[in-house]
Amino acid sequence: MVESSLSKAVQILIENDLSLQDALERDYGNFSAIARLLKPKVEEIVGRKVKLEGLITSVKRAKPRYKPRLDYLKIVAESIINLRTDVAKISLEKTKRTLGAARRTLLGYPEGFLQILEGATTLTLIVDQRIFDEIRSAFKKEDVLDEKQNLAALIVQSPREIVNTPGCIVALYIPISRNRINIEETVSCFTETIIILKMEDVGKAFTLLTDLITNARKHWP
Repeated sequence: MVESSLSKAVQILIENDLSLQDALERDYGNFSAIARLLKPKVEEIVGRKVKLEGLITSVKRAKPRYKPRLDYLKIVAESIINLRTDVAKISLEKTKRTLGAARRTLLGYPEGFLQILEGATTLTLIVDQRIFDEIRSAFKKEDVLDEKQNLAALIVQSPREIVNTPGCIVALYIPISRNRINIEETVSCFTETIIILKMEDVGKAFTLLTDLITNARKHWP
């Protein structure tokens, strides 16, 4: 009963932590390190002190649940990455006026790199830096909440199956966040995942995602 409650607590914590699932799934996680990380939370759940050895055993037993899924591997393995530099963004208060201006801007640049992210109270436009000043002039100063230039976009193009397969997009974010790289903005557009980063971070992020795809191709039949 005691062993069962310990294993259940470990399982609950792993199921709620995508980074631990990824570590177990792709075999870069150290069982002892994971057990030490989980120990305080497990003790809080079971209401008593637990031995590290027992936790390590529970983590090892949990690992088979997170074997790489073939559907997940196929999508990552068949993805390709494109890099676009010299990108800028502008965040605006969402009003009838700014919505109208944003939509007119979209119509004015049908061939350009232009993404509009619409939230409940804000709008963000991601644009080619060459037309930033022209885009910026379409809005009043008081409407602008934030603006940044010298950004870059990683555009990951994946097979159509990504639309109905859970976990694929998160898999792209995990190596970036794990390396303490800030994602400025991100948007999913059908089979494309667009990740906006600072120019100084994009080289490392590109390498991380390339390694992720290369590793998936090694494991995909």
